[in-house]
Amino acid sequence: MELKADLVIVGAGMVGSALALALEHSGLDILVVDGGPLTVAPFEPQAPFEPRVSALSAATQRILERLGAWDGICARRASPYVEMRVWDGSGTGSIHFSAASVHATTLGHIVENRVVQDALLERLHASDLQLVGGARLEQLRHSGDDWLLGLSDGRQLRTPLLVAADGANSAVRRLAGCATREWDYLHHAIVTSVRCAEPHRRTAWQRFTDDGPLAFLPLCRGDDLHWCSIVWSVTPDEAARLMALDDEAFRDALGRAFEYRLGVVEAVDPRLCIPLRQRHAKRYVEPGLALIGDAAHTIHPLAGQGVNLGFLDAAVLAEVLLHALERGERLAELRVLSRFERRRMPHNLAMMAAMEGFERLFQADPLPLRWLRNSGLNCIDALPEAKALFVRQALGLSGDLPQLARV
Repeated sequence: MELKADLVIVGAGMVGSALALALEHSGLDILVVDGGPLTVAPFEPQAPFEPRVSALSAATQRILERLGAWDGICARRASPYVEMRVWDGSGTGSIHFSAASVHATTLGHIVENRVVQDALLERLHASDLQLVGGARLEQLRHSGDDWLLGLSDGRQLRTPLLVAADGANSAVRRLAGCATREWDYLHHAIVTSVRCAEPHRRTAWQRFTDDGPLAFLPLCRGDDLHWCSIVWSVTPDEAARLMALDDEAFRDALGRAFEYRLGVVEAVDPRLCIPLRQRHAKRYVEPGLALIGDAAHTIHPLAGQGVNLGFLDAAVLAEVLLHALERGERLAELRVLSRFERRRMPHNLAMMAAMEGFERLFQADPLPLRWLRNSGLNCIDALPEAKALFVRQALGLSGDLPQLARV
């Protein structure tokens, strides 16, 4: 059986779902395909935290509000944070950011990825968008001016415009032969949730250790402010050692690495270990094809910006397509899709370069570089105007914002 659509989005994750909802009232016949079941699980307020979380910026919050998904997120579980404290564990440098410095109420929200996903899926199911779940993409080829997709359940899809939103290991990108630049960070990230003796005070904490950055991100379960999501970047050998520890030994190692800023670590959930790899597509677009989110770029989780870049990709692509529709242009044309690439690629590359620079600077051992980073942190901390620029950038209050993300 062959299904036809004006637009096929492969991947119903956070970014693909956001794009579909942003185009919900466009008049386009849109089909969203995913290998998962696309079901929404009942939420239990006292359930353990999911290990994978995102630090959603204010710009991302505005996008989710306008897509009708933010209320669903808040009805589940979202943890606002109002301050951020960063320090060099090998020196004296430190810096403190606050929402109040730019007259904002929060710096962002730490939200479990599953919570964001389920809130978006609820909106998808309530829409008129076509959903095909439980079917992986297995074949992809050109058929005239269209793409012909072969799914694992035997169905075939035909569309003039295909969007890859199927993650870092994108099947669309691979089958379409899109070239990438990629390299290993030679680090692994250990992620889990922990309960600390002292409350986190709605503050995101980050210590740069000799092995890599360690982040404690605040989580809220009701009125309990003692839980944090941790992201601990270490070398592969150290990751293997830490993953082999029992819970008590791991809690002790984690507490020491964090300098007991929130007291002892009292409890730890099951741990995940994720190899860190940076990847960037050489082009985001081809005729009839666009890559968004992790299918186009993956970055170091240093500042939790990956998913925010993906949501901005979705919002900008939707804006480009809607404007093209108004002008009567053919959406699959390269000159139309290139407008999306021109707006997003410089921003994404700049963020990737900044994260790479931070990571390399804080891994550097030579004494002059240690002095530079400590002096730099302390110098910026003493300049309110400079800090405010960093905060506005993190909030998504500057740059080329799509309409969905603007105030």
